[in-house]
Parts: sequence; structure tokens; C-alpha cells
Amino acid sequence: MAIAMEGGQPDRVPVMSQLALGHYFLNAGIDPVEIWFTSEGFAQALVSLQQRYAFDGILINLPGRQPDLLDRIVERSSTQDGERLVFDTGEIVVVPPNDNAIYYPGDSGRKERFDFEADPIELLDSAEDFGGYVWGTYHVPWLDGRRDRGLLTDVPDYMFSTIDQVRDLTDGEVSVHGECFSPFTHYMELVGYELALLSLLLNPDKAHALLDRLCVASVAWAVAQAERGVDAVLMSSAFAGGPMVSPAMYEQFVLPYELRVTAAVSAATDVPVYTHTCGSIGDRLELMTKTGTKGIDTLDPPPLGTVELRDAKNRIGDKVFIKGNMDPVLLLQSSERDAIVEHATDRISSGAPGGGYILSTACSVAPAVEPWKLELLTALADQIGRYDSLPAR
Repeated sequence: MAIAMEGGQPDRVPVMSQLALGHYFLNAGIDPVEIWFTSEGFAQALVSLQQRYAFDGILINLPGRQPDLLDRIVERSSTQDGERLVFDTGEIVVVPPNDNAIYYPGDSGRKERFDFEADPIELLDSAEDFGGYVWGTYHVPWLDGRRDRGLLTDVPDYMFSTIDQVRDLTDGEVSVHGECFSPFTHYMELVGYELALLSLLLNPDKAHALLDRLCVASVAWAVAQAERGVDAVLMSSAFAGGPMVSPAMYEQFVLPYELRVTAAVSAATDVPVYTHTCGSIGDRLELMTKTGTKGIDTLDPPPLGTVELRDAKNRIGDKVFIKGNMDPVLLLQSSERDAIVEHATDRISSGAPGGGYILSTACSVAPAVEPWKLELLTALADQIGRYDSLPAR
């Protein structure tokens, strides 16, 4: 993995797909509540499926949890939507059997958004957890820790617990990746998608001020994970593709803030940062490399996106490593082994020449994807993805 992320040629094409949390819930054999709310449960789920699929890397896409979090549940019941947990603060979390947990701030059952038109930016200075927005998500009740300007920037030790446990369980044999959110993702989640996008046009100065403030949290968590010893940090930038924003808006509202994150990590460590962006990015691949990212993940193929792997390889393959481009819908829908093998074979033959390619689904593996399909990938890379038998680029 390290060689591929440097743009080189390892012994074979590495394999590593991001799994949806619901996929862990359904296939790890561990209570979804334990996976979501305990560092131990999530670490065990991560490693068990990595071993089952023989992946070369693991993405840790939840921060470690406070060790006493489950002790603060005062009521637990099963509903048609999943396990309903009531905490001693009055906050409620519903954990579906096959999808991310859903957080409700108390009895109101309503997620409070930052009011872009009415709320001053300074409100974030004193807000401990604004409207239930906790470090890029509404999925957990709270994260304890000292805050600066309303943002959790002094990372408490418990947040590293999953990283530490995964590293211990894998004993250095697997590439361990952390995850942070792009400042633009924070912005979209805090404000709400529709108003956030409209505000880029109607009030760009305030949008920039808010992005500047939210960038503090992105930098803090990215640098903290890199310094803790992960092998790479993925910056999740799910809303930065088309048709969410145009290339011009990407250049104005996404690029400068993601550059601050990558620059901060580079100044502190030699850990690579790479970028996960969904959707249509064929029109902005070169722009994405200007964020200082070391790699680009997902590369959704048509019809989900607009990236043809051979074209992307020719355009940016000498600047960043490339991960992805397998159609996750095909992986979900197809019941034919030969169709999956043919699809993955084409991706290896397109992405591997010259090095710097990691075989992966374009976006997260859906919860309902049968495990046998993922078990095909590393075996295929072993068979046809060895660089001593691949043609030169």
C-alpha cells in the first residue's frame, strides 16, 4: 500500500475497499450498538472483515468512543427502525440493523441546523455542540473534550482508541488509515444541504467565514491522527463533486480549505492525505490535485459519475495515486461471478500500468453486498495484478 500511495509498483496491485457501516453491522457478527458505540467493537469489526476479504488496508472512519458511553444508556428498546437508545442526557440514538445510527437531540426529535441567515459566525465561539452537530455528524450524542472557539480541537486520548486497537490487532501487517472531514463537508452538514449550496451564491463572504472556522476542526483531527501513527489520512469530501458544485465553485469554496488541511498534515508529519469525493469529478481532476492531496479515491464510473479510469490515469496518474472506479451498484446487483471478475479485471488492466493504483469500489460497499463478491478481489489481484507480469504503462 505504501509503495502504491507513493505512485510506485509493489509486488501486486493492492486491494482495499471502504465498507459502509451497515456492511459491518450485517456481516461482522457483532452487535451494531457495540460497533457504533465502543472502540473495541468497531476495532474487532474492522479487523474481522479485513481478514475475511484479505484487504491490504483498513479505513477507520469513526473516532474512538468514550469508554463509559454505553453505561449512560437509561433505556433501550427494539423498534421497527432499529435499537432505540435513550441516554441520561435525554438524547436519543436509533441504530438500524443495516445503516448508520441516527441521532435526535432530546425529545424534540428535530436536528437543529445553523441558521445561516440569522446566526452570527461568533455563535460557534461559545457553542459546545451546536444544535447537536458533533465533529461532522449528527450520529452521536456528544464527544467529551476541551474546545477552542466552540470546536473540539484539543483531541482527547479516547478518540485514538480504535486506531490503537486496530494497529495492535494487525501488528503492522495492514495499512491503517484514519479519516477526517473536508471543511466543505462540515459546512454542508452544519447548515443543511439546500441552504448551504444557496448560500454559496447569495452570501459567499459568510460562507467563507464559516468554512474558515470549520477548517480548524478538520486540521486538528487530521493532524492528530497522523501524529498518532496512521499510515494515511483520508479526507472525506463527499459533496465536492458535480452536480453539487461546479468546478468554479469547487475552486473557490473547496480547494483553498482542503489545501490548508493537507498543508498542516505535511508540516507536522510525512503521512499522506488522500481525498474521497463522490459523484461526477471528471471535469475537475486536475483541480483536485491542487489541494495538495496525494491520491484521489472513488472515481465513480458512468453512470454514477464521469470518470473513465484510463483517461484519469493519463491525466493525473503522474501526480497522485488513484484508488477506486469499480462500480458499487454492479457489485450490489450482479449475481454472476464472471461479471464481477470481468469488471475488476478491466479496472486492474486500466489502472495498474505504471503503478500508483489501488483496486477498490468507487464508493462504499453497500450493506447488502454479499461477502463472497468481495472475497474475489484480492485473489484476482494475486492472479492478474502482479507487476512482474503486467505491461508497462
